[in-house]
Amino acid sequence: MPLFMMHCTDKPGALALRQATRAAHLDYIAQTGCVLQAGPLLDDEGQMAGSLLVLDLPDLQAAQDWGAADPYAQAGLFAATHVQEWKKVIG
Repeated sequence: MPLFMMHCTDKPGALALRQATRAAHLDYIAQTGCVLQAGPLLDDEGQMAGSLLVLDLPDLQAAQDWGAADPYAQAGLFAATHVQEWKKVIG
């Protein structure tokens, strides 16, 4: 299957919302089994301010649908989300 990069930027001042929905987000990742790598993006103070994920899914629409169903997205955490096919070359 192809790989997809998902880059999400949190809304300003949304750290409390991120923290409140983090457990549900991590459960969703574990249950769906399509996330190869993931982690938070950090702001200048070292606080979580976004997400970067690598997804193994059949097509772009499936990756976008996965992102839309993520509890973070459902809670309205993100100001912007970008999904694009990605080709692994190193690592």
